[in-house]
Amino acid sequence: MGCKVIKVKPLSEEEALILFLNKVGHNIVQRPTIMPTLKLVVKECAGLPLTIVVVAGTMKGEDNPLIWRNALGELKERIGKVEGVEVEVIERLKYSFDHLKDEKVKYCFLHCALYPEDFEIRKRELIECWIDEGFIDDMGTRQEMNDKGHVILKKLEDNCLLENVSSAEVKMHDAVRDMALSITRMNPRYMIQAGLQLEELPEKEQWSSDIEKLSLMYNSISEIPIDVLSTKCQQLATLLLQKNPIKKIANSFFTNMPCLSVLNLSLTKIESLPNSISELKNLTTLLLCGCEELRDLPCLSLLQELKKLDLSRTKIKEVPEGMDMLIKLRCLDLEVLTLKEIRPGLFPKLVHLQHLSFDMNNVEISLKAEEMEPLKKLECLIGRFEDINEFNKFISSMQQSKKNLIKYNLKVGSDLIPKFKTPKIDKIVRIAGVHNWEERCSSMKTLLPHWLLPNLQNLEEISVESCDELVEILGAATSEVEEKGSDALIKFHLPKLRELKLWELPNLKRICSKNGVMVCDSLQVIEVGNCDKLKRIPPFVPFVGNGQPFAYAPPSLTIKSRKEWWESLEWDGYPNFKNVLRFNLWTKFDYKAIMFIRWQMREMKVQKRGEKE
Repeated sequence: MGCKVIKVKPLSEEEALILFLNKVGHNIVQRPTIMPTLKLVVKECAGLPLTIVVVAGTMKGEDNPLIWRNALGELKERIGKVEGVEVEVIERLKYSFDHLKDEKVKYCFLHCALYPEDFEIRKRELIECWIDEGFIDDMGTRQEMNDKGHVILKKLEDNCLLENVSSAEVKMHDAVRDMALSITRMNPRYMIQAGLQLEELPEKEQWSSDIEKLSLMYNSISEIPIDVLSTKCQQLATLLLQKNPIKKIANSFFTNMPCLSVLNLSLTKIESLPNSISELKNLTTLLLCGCEELRDLPCLSLLQELKKLDLSRTKIKEVPEGMDMLIKLRCLDLEVLTLKEIRPGLFPKLVHLQHLSFDMNNVEISLKAEEMEPLKKLECLIGRFEDINEFNKFISSMQQSKKNLIKYNLKVGSDLIPKFKTPKIDKIVRIAGVHNWEERCSSMKTLLPHWLLPNLQNLEEISVESCDELVEILGAATSEVEEKGSDALIKFHLPKLRELKLWELPNLKRICSKNGVMVCDSLQVIEVGNCDKLKRIPPFVPFVGNGQPFAYAPPSLTIKSRKEWWESLEWDGYPNFKNVLRFNLWTKFDYKAIMFIRWQMREMKVQKRGEKE
């Protein structure tokens, strides 16, 4: 199909002014001292929609006439010094870049130009890159750095230097990227040939000794020979080679890169790393995610500045030699199904770890509470515990040492059994497929014991299915029962809980202890299916009130179940409680249909799991 080029006329003065005001804010019209200058600024944008939007974004919130007059002067001066329509457009856009007050924010913006043209960049990945590059200050916790990244991202979006594609992605307008490239050709020096379908590295003539960042991502390069470099890369700090079918790197390739800090070889077909990688004494980030042909690494003991190492989805069988020397590591991703062993005593040496993750389906690797205990700075943990006792020890040590752990995704045992997911940030605790629980974890009669509840104040959904030995959902401490007496009310606080779904739990007798009441004003639904021994819905206490549970339930709560189960419930001396509850009872036909759909969904999950394995 042929393409027809259509020339788009610039906006009229009136259209340009309307667009500018929509972006800068109509409240500026109420400032008569600014409007004359504002109209002249709009005129300098030459009717170009992108320029109008970008310049207006830069001036948003400014109500000082002096700043507006200065902006007008700068725009005139820039355009007066250059010739050519394309250069004029770039200079107008560059005005917005120059007015970013923080130098590190400018570097964050320029980093986006390292991606291919018109590339949709994942926000989470971009913020991680900014952290790896050191553009975001090392403020202590990774969560704080991530928050700072989102602030920078919003600033760049507000200034129209990045487009918000979705809640998860941003992109650079082509003209804005051209502006960024014009900056990176001077200082700092970037060499960007991303997404150009290159089959070889650039010619020797294109290399220079002052290049700081080199992006060759998303090309078709399969080999990196040593003779490609005509000069030594003495200043190269960032080398991005991800998403290339690279199988081999010349053994001495990294010899002349003393300043290299970030190396990304993710999603390549590399089979082994050259020994010269050990000469990268200033390397802080090594990314090998998705290198499915990579089976071993050279000794890493000399990479003592390394802060981030991502080996996820590789084929390594053992932890690289010298890992115990990497005492500055902050992030270690070992989500590797082929990993066979972790040497005891390794993790207590890596005391600065903030993120640690393993493949939860790897039955060869299990977490040990005593190995995790020294990691006081740990914020994110993903992995598998061998049994519930080891998990309990970990949670207990976490409570006592008041760790920074705010996100975790954990599994216990060797099947799809407890998966506790980020109680302080994420929303859900799920347990499924535990048909032989008594043999595996005999102490697991209670889903959420009392010592875990304080960490679940952001919990929004509890879904429990097919746990044959489970007796209760929420457990009270024995000491609390003894202290308050057998008849005293024990309150279970879950302020954000919205859904409680209980399915196929043949031994479940109670949601909480007999004298327990729930403080859950957000609760919207309790769904019960095939829990024949469950005979009681606990009464509720409002967050604000006299604390009496009589005839009270969360305003939005609906009970969903079969009519037979509903009629079998016992009300423990609260006869009025039943009258204030709303219920949605399934007919036998509805119930069979629901069970059939649930069975189909389980079969699909099992099939997908089998395909992945």
